[in-house]
Amino acid sequence: MAMSPSADPAMELSSARHGDAVVLSPRGRIDHAGAEGFKTALAPYLARCVPGHPLILDLAGVDYIASVGLRVLMLASRQIRAQGGTILVAALQPLVREIFEISKFTLVFPCFASVADALADPAARPQPGAAGR
Repeated sequence: MAMSPSADPAMELSSARHGDAVVLSPRGRIDHAGAEGFKTALAPYLARCVPGHPLILDLAGVDYIASVGLRVLMLASRQIRAQGGTILVAALQPLVREIFEISKFTLVFPCFASVADALADPAARPQPGAAGR
C-alpha cells in the first residue's frame, strides 16, 4: 500500500498478512517530512489491531526516525494497548536501534532481530480466549 500523496514521496508503507498477523514495512525516513503521512497510513491498521491479530512493524527499510516518528509510534502503542492488541517491532537498522535504545523505546515495544523472530514470538500468536477480552 502506498502512502497518501500528501506524504513524503520517499516514504512508502507496504503490508503483508502472515496468518492472523499483519506485517507493515515502511521504507525511507520517518522524519518531519514523512511522519504525518506515516501516521495517516498506519491508522487503518491500528484500528484493526485487536487481540489475536498482532501488528508487526518491519523497520528494515527505515534508515532514520526522528522524534516526531517516535511520537507516532508512542501514540500507536497507546491506541493498540487500549484495544487489547499487540504491536511488535522487527529488523531495526543500527541507527534506528540506537535511537530506540537511547529513547527507551525498547521498553515500549518488543523488538526482534527479524520479522520471522517476531512472528515466532508467543505475543504474535493468538491466545486462547483472546477474542473475548
